[in-house]
Amino acid sequence: LAVDQANESGELGDWTIEFVPEDDTAKPEVGAQVAAKMASDDAVVGVVGTLNSSVALSVQPVLDKAGIVMISPANTNPALTQGDDPANPKRPYEHYFRVATTDAIQGPFAAAYAKEIGKVNAAVIHDNKAYGKGLAEAFAKQFEADGGKIVATEVINPDDKDFNAVISKIKDLNPDLIYYGGEYPQAGPLSNQAKAAGLNVPVFGGDGIYDGKYIELAGDTSAGDLATSVGAPPEKLDTAKDFIAAYEAAGFDDGYSAYGPQAYDAANVIIESVKTAMEGRDAVDDEAKAAILEAVQAASITGATGAIAFDMYGDNTTKILTVYKVDKSTKPEDAGKLTWVDVKTGEF
Repeated sequence: LAVDQANESGELGDWTIEFVPEDDTAKPEVGAQVAAKMASDDAVVGVVGTLNSSVALSVQPVLDKAGIVMISPANTNPALTQGDDPANPKRPYEHYFRVATTDAIQGPFAAAYAKEIGKVNAAVIHDNKAYGKGLAEAFAKQFEADGGKIVATEVINPDDKDFNAVISKIKDLNPDLIYYGGEYPQAGPLSNQAKAAGLNVPVFGGDGIYDGKYIELAGDTSAGDLATSVGAPPEKLDTAKDFIAAYEAAGFDDGYSAYGPQAYDAANVIIESVKTAMEGRDAVDDEAKAAILEAVQAASITGATGAIAFDMYGDNTTKILTVYKVDKSTKPEDAGKLTWVDVKTGEF
């Protein structure tokens, strides 16, 4: 949508932007291969992606070496922008940016909400991937700092489908909350199997489970489950009205989902930077890519998700998050159907 609008606007002068989708299949090794393909194409001016933090770790160095700007709509692992030592943050790659806020904020935001609703004993489960493990650790640290108790920490395999062994381990410890670090393909069945085993407590996760597919997989017993996601609900943002209207008018097969507005904004940051950097140029060379990088770092736009600008690490300076709860829809056309309903928006 962003690319179509940019080309139709005529503001690019003699330039046209081509949208070229590639699938990293959520695997780091495939992501590295796709990044190498992009890096070998001199015409690539920027990349919107990746979805998964673990994939970003393999993509970052390839695109950075090629001088290609990468803006993620969804990566949340703090190490991607500040390195592996939280006490001594250092930016690993100058060409990497993101519009999503990080797990260093998302995990504590969830923990604060868990305390707010009276949860005191949590079992933590994660998939041992960069995103899931980091998010779970950030939640646990804040939950304990707020006076809660982590009764167990368990690790599952992302390929698992049967979680009854883990559920049996934690059931006797009487948690009043299960916090899951990972994504919806595992979180949905985990919730369903936990309820079936009599562990009738909410499953709480991050943006990786905030998707309609989670509810499909978890079933009717998912009512009351919770998730945090980056930003505020687009439907409640004045800044997102034009995006939503344009998206619906475009007639895409799929809805914009959890990261549509963020992906749109990431693309528009690149596009606006290209408008500035490519003016008067006749080639996408190293000098042009350096100008694009400079323009992205200095970017300050109002996107569908609100104000977007980047700090010295490449992180978005806006750090708003929302807690969603699985509940019955209030929309007449979906009356009684379970959906994600926002219950709290703010900054940690």
